[in-house]
Amino acid sequence: MDPTSLMKEPKMSSRLDARPARDSAPNAGRRVLITGGAGFLGVNAALHLIEGGWHVTLLDNLSRPGTERNLKWLITQHPTRTSFVKEDVRNASALAQHVENQDAILHLAGQVAVTTSLVDPTTDFEVNAAGTLNVLEAVRLHNPKAPFVFASTNKVYGKLDRNNVACNESQPIDFHSPYGCSKGAADQYVRDYARCFQMNTVVLRQSCIYGAHQYGTEDQGWVAHFVHSILNDRPLTIYGDGSQVRDLLDARDLCGLYAEVIDHIDETRGEIFNVGGGPENQRNLVEVINQIGELTNRKPKFSFADWREGDQTYYVSDITKAKKQLRWEPQIPFDRGLKDLIAWAGSNS
Repeated sequence: MDPTSLMKEPKMSSRLDARPARDSAPNAGRRVLITGGAGFLGVNAALHLIEGGWHVTLLDNLSRPGTERNLKWLITQHPTRTSFVKEDVRNASALAQHVENQDAILHLAGQVAVTTSLVDPTTDFEVNAAGTLNVLEAVRLHNPKAPFVFASTNKVYGKLDRNNVACNESQPIDFHSPYGCSKGAADQYVRDYARCFQMNTVVLRQSCIYGAHQYGTEDQGWVAHFVHSILNDRPLTIYGDGSQVRDLLDARDLCGLYAEVIDHIDETRGEIFNVGGGPENQRNLVEVINQIGELTNRKPKFSFADWREGDQTYYVSDITKAKKQLRWEPQIPFDRGLKDLIAWAGSNS
């Protein structure tokens, strides 16, 4: 099967209740700053919000491979609704002018790989912990009422050895690896700024997100990395035995949640939500590899290597809190989302 022939599925709402669907009128003229806005999540979030009537400003240092391609694509698609600022969240003095006059802040910028943090813990801290504090302080001083949504990670819970149950927000945090420490520190700063400074901050502890515009690497974005590698007949290395389980969430569903959190900030401020595909979308690594092989009519080539420091043998998000408080849950099953990712990657590998 030619992967480019797989049809795109229609975009679906991630709402479960009878609240009116968002249309462009309530959000017309509203402005959102997305840090890390040219990254995989940033461009997906920008597209979703633009379609909801927002004007987006993307702030990114363009250091990650694929970001320039993402940026060019989005500006080409929506030139009048997109602004771009090449900047780094480590440059605290430059942030004030960009957070002013924004109706919301979506903080996605970060160093994203455990392995990179083990090689260079200082840079990892400067980007994730200090960078987040820089953005928080800019918002506190110059736009304190704006909703501030932070993309945290399931890595704040540590390795979770032998804990093969869905993880909810009451699970004690247990940072493991410099990446876990830096994201965990940022997570707690964001939470505490709602308590100490009455800011409208929200923490989303995200699991494995996949989707279009993701140029995954061996260190991060593993579903897309598997897809791009198999499409291009590149061998894969599996660290551990391949039995690691993750719950997988399509970026389109996540971006729907970003919008809901912002739109209902009176209910979400100060809260922490675990966000992932949930038990229905859990898979292990070997299962995903085999499924990609079947969908592409290719025989994946892979070998095994030692387990990596800080890797979780099992992580599945308990998303009950998001379901109850926001009436949100994933609408795109992994089987369908993976087909969409393969179709996109077939045209963009």
